[in-house]
Amino acid sequence: MTFHTTADVWVHGSRIQLIRLLDNLLTNARRHAKTAVTVRVESTDGQAVVTVTDDGDGIAPADRERIFERFTRLDEGRRRDTAGTGLGLAISRDIAHAHHGTLRIEDSPRGARFVLRLPLLNRNAIDGRHLIRTGRTTSNQTADDR
Repeated sequence: MTFHTTADVWVHGSRIQLIRLLDNLLTNARRHAKTAVTVRVESTDGQAVVTVTDDGDGIAPADRERIFERFTRLDEGRRRDTAGTGLGLAISRDIAHAHHGTLRIEDSPRGARFVLRLPLLNRNAIDGRHLIRTGRTTSNQTADDR
């Protein structure tokens, strides 16, 4: 696996659910990759964008929405892993939607390319308070407290 990241990218959400979503994407990519998985994290147009791309056979355009349906497993997936339930990608998309985001498959020159988009967290203004980074800790202070 290769990881590419840009500056800090922060989102607001359930840590456990977001970890599950990312674990599902990475597990799926590893299962279908021939030799490599690439993960890219960046911010674009007010969104955190996480792209997980494998170098496997890819997913036919006709199946790209279908694989997000519960209990759907393509023939290739059943061949590679007989124990799967076909729930991972459906759950992942549900988690993305619950966090006001999207999870889609987009065109890729090779393999499958999953793209997760979530709203960026504005770390400078949360509930009218400002986050001030002091050394290792982050504290909340209002403008009046400074």
